[in-house]
Amino acid sequence: MIVDLLWALGMGLTGAVVFGAIGLVSGTDETATLGPLTLIVVLAGVPPVGVFTFFIAAAVSKHMTHAIPTTLLGIPGDTMAVPLMEDADGMRRLGAPHIALRKALAGALLSAVIAVPVAVGIATALAPLSEAVEAVAPWLFAVAAIFVGYFSPGRWASIVGIVPFTLAIAALHGFTERHLGDSLSISFFLGIAIGPLLADLVRSTSRQGRMGMERSGTREFRLAPDLSDGRGFFPNPLRVLTRQQIGYTAGSAVVSSSTFMFSPVATTVIVGEAVGSRLKHPYQRLSSLMAVKNGTTESTYLAETIIPLVAFGLPLSPVAAGPAAALFNAPPVYSVESGQNLHSMLSSWQFLLCGLLGVLVAAVVVYPVAMKYARVASAWVITRISHEALIAAFAGLIVVVSWYEGGLLGLFTSLTVGLLGGLCTRAFGMNAGVQFMCYYTATMFVPLLLAS
Repeated sequence: MIVDLLWALGMGLTGAVVFGAIGLVSGTDETATLGPLTLIVVLAGVPPVGVFTFFIAAAVSKHMTHAIPTTLLGIPGDTMAVPLMEDADGMRRLGAPHIALRKALAGALLSAVIAVPVAVGIATALAPLSEAVEAVAPWLFAVAAIFVGYFSPGRWASIVGIVPFTLAIAALHGFTERHLGDSLSISFFLGIAIGPLLADLVRSTSRQGRMGMERSGTREFRLAPDLSDGRGFFPNPLRVLTRQQIGYTAGSAVVSSSTFMFSPVATTVIVGEAVGSRLKHPYQRLSSLMAVKNGTTESTYLAETIIPLVAFGLPLSPVAAGPAAALFNAPPVYSVESGQNLHSMLSSWQFLLCGLLGVLVAAVVVYPVAMKYARVASAWVITRISHEALIAAFAGLIVVVSWYEGGLLGLFTSLTVGLLGGLCTRAFGMNAGVQFMCYYTATMFVPLLLAS
């Protein structure tokens, strides 16, 4: 018991520190960062309690600090921060970017605390249906791929692209299995994760591709002044938010923690529209939406990880099939097909306690620092950290892991899937969530369909 607690605490602290820092770098996608590092943690042999706490602390921390470049610099911290951009811009025009940041951070922490017990409770209630869900899982993945595609940026183009992308994955999966004597999975996962990055790199080698990527000058950032009110080291989120904002944020967290099949970005937009329509005063509306929307990014992300994991052990959500995929399927440690993953290794109480511990670590380590030193950290990242170097580090990590799984063929598989998936993302708006669902459809539904 003590050993498990120490593992959970240590890995939670690691996830909070690492991804609290990564969240400061704009444009760092969760699938390309949180997914591969979680996979490394799993393959390194970290106990299940440590793996789960690491992921929760990392996700909560990143969705706190991604609000810093979004509110202070006017650029989205990651994909999940895109729905916050319009409201953050409005707060900057009112001269209150510091208030926008404080509201966003407080909303994120409040929603995370609510989301974990709500999601675990709903998952426990759905658990008796797990055998029925497993029996129809191949069909569910096919339906989920269409569902997630509808809520992706490409919508109908994404849905049309599901069939050819799934067939390409199925063909490549069969080819690698025939030549290696065993199926690859990690290489496919990593390929989808780096897809947009790889597509941009290849486009840059083409004269026609470079024409659309050229920049006329150095990018300029305008950093808002530091207007901290000098409160204590740990500003109470219940005092940062008004009573009305607490009510809207808590209510939105409960509702969004009850779902797990919708796109997180789409859920954030829908919840924001529902709350925003009730608020008429511009300042009240903008400041409230910063709390509600950033809180929804936390609650949706946690629910889409916890509910499929606790209830079914199958990645039946965009987050579960993307950044959290390693919690379900990371051969030879975890496997969806054998059912040996965190679903069977941890009890509901362990999920609840480790989830709350992850949130607590992020609250203690990241939340107060982000509240007090957001401007200093943003200025340091802008002037000292190379975005290209950070992405290159993750690219190198992906090369090592894919080679570890399948050697040269594993590496080529990652590059092939990445290039194909990246082009689908850039050309058709077919995001990683759709592509991960296509992978599971190709490996589970297509063989069943062909056998019949």
